[in-house]
Amino acid sequence: MNTPDRQDLRPQAADLTNPLYYLENMETVVNWVDDHHGDLLTVDERRRLADFRSLSVSARALLTRMIMRTGELFRADKLSYPELPELESTALAELKTGEWVQTADLISLDDLFRLFTLAELRPAFADTLVGLGHPRSFPKAGMKAVLADHLGDAVRLADWLPAHQDTVVHLSHMSLFDRLRLMFFGNLRQSWPDFVLVELGYQQYEEVSFTPECRAFRHREEVDCYLVMHQCREQLDEGMLASDVWPQVPAPTDNTWLASRRERLLLELGRQAERQGDRELALEVLAQSTHREARLKQLRLLERMKRFGEAWAIARDWHTMELSDAEAQGLARILKRVARKVGQPVPELPAEPAPEEFLFTLPHTGVPVEVAVQQHLWQDHQPVFYVENTLINGLFGLLCWDVVFAPVPGAFFHPFHVGPADLTREDFVDRRRASLERCFERLRGDYRPTIMATFQRKQGLANPFVNWLVITEDLLELALDCIPADHLEVLFRRLLHNLKEHRSGFPDLIRFLPEETDPARRYEMIEVKGPGDRMQDHQRRWLAFFHHQGIAARVCYVRWQGEGT
Repeated sequence: MNTPDRQDLRPQAADLTNPLYYLENMETVVNWVDDHHGDLLTVDERRRLADFRSLSVSARALLTRMIMRTGELFRADKLSYPELPELESTALAELKTGEWVQTADLISLDDLFRLFTLAELRPAFADTLVGLGHPRSFPKAGMKAVLADHLGDAVRLADWLPAHQDTVVHLSHMSLFDRLRLMFFGNLRQSWPDFVLVELGYQQYEEVSFTPECRAFRHREEVDCYLVMHQCREQLDEGMLASDVWPQVPAPTDNTWLASRRERLLLELGRQAERQGDRELALEVLAQSTHREARLKQLRLLERMKRFGEAWAIARDWHTMELSDAEAQGLARILKRVARKVGQPVPELPAEPAPEEFLFTLPHTGVPVEVAVQQHLWQDHQPVFYVENTLINGLFGLLCWDVVFAPVPGAFFHPFHVGPADLTREDFVDRRRASLERCFERLRGDYRPTIMATFQRKQGLANPFVNWLVITEDLLELALDCIPADHLEVLFRRLLHNLKEHRSGFPDLIRFLPEETDPARRYEMIEVKGPGDRMQDHQRRWLAFFHHQGIAARVCYVRWQGEGT
């Protein structure tokens, strides 16, 4: 890596009024990766980045435009960008000299039909189509399908289109920029056209410390491992046989961040194998994945294969472990079905408590049903807020702000994260357990000043738990007045038990009753169901949890006046 004094420099958002904002964004990525991950680049790659910086503005901008477009082949006559300081032809010549692009010798039929219009293609293939018994006016897709069966796969452009005088160029170093994109974003889902930096002017981000110790990638081989796994996933998405992809999957790694990526890949490979009818491979792969969805999928597959004894043994063993609510619910259903098949007593399932319910018949004024109930219930001394998932999440985010943005390895890749990249990963809590427990200790003391100070100090900064449009000072004050600390702790602990699942499913409304003498009765949560709306599994699980914890919660059913029962 470069000198440490550059480590804490924060790149700035591109000026969106600058026509070359995309070049600013690219230079931000190049410089950031060079500064923070330079030791993971080869000498040749570092030299290439230096060459990129030495190009003229027009050449750098044109190259960036090409990188951010789809594919690696481009028509020279279509590279037209009026914001370039120099002619596109001059910039393209510089890129050719620097070996950033080269003339494409051979063009596949697929690329030919992607690059050229129907009007350009029809004259070249009209005689061929007629000779094959098709009309000259054949549509583009049909023309391509017919020609694919009779013409070679890749030939020179001049042989495809003799009348076309221009050239097609090929990007020479796209793999380098994919590597940069991965090391900057921590994923390859974000494509260059979706580059998040173009939106930086509309968002403020928490400053996170970036040190070599907090990097997800410690060695170049780990970057290579991710790229191989990404290729495997692309092959699966393209429909390749799972049996052909399976040998390419990298071996287990001690890098926990990469390991979680590998578990997700195994889950998808198992799904694909089952869809392709290779059930034995699916079982083998799912059995090796520790992803929380893999075990249930393995059990359901064993059921379908009528291997009930194996399913029962795995399910009974798993039954003794700590499970999320969704896992426990799915496992319980499987145990109930499989028990009968293996002659075992059906396990008794705890009865789901029935939530307290009430009904309103309200005039249909055009507002959402939740707002209609909020307005109906509102009293000045008993205010009602439409918060859904935002309030409890927001209180947690404000109390544990520093933990959320702790520089844990693999949590942050660049300065523009809304939250940690490992937020929904299984080990998110384990890697922060001591810090989280210190947060919960505050709930047994004077925690209110901490939350309010964070609210004031961090106002507007992106946080995956805090919705600043909903979390107002008035709402926050009422919540801290009315929700007991012990309730907050049990709610937060359940939230952390499965962040992916438990951040949603909260009731729509919260009603505050600050005049109540019983601290546990100073608020209640209300789930609203309009006509035809049904309770979802994750909502029922939250309501059951509230019941067991003594947290007041009810379900309000609404019917509109004049619309029958």
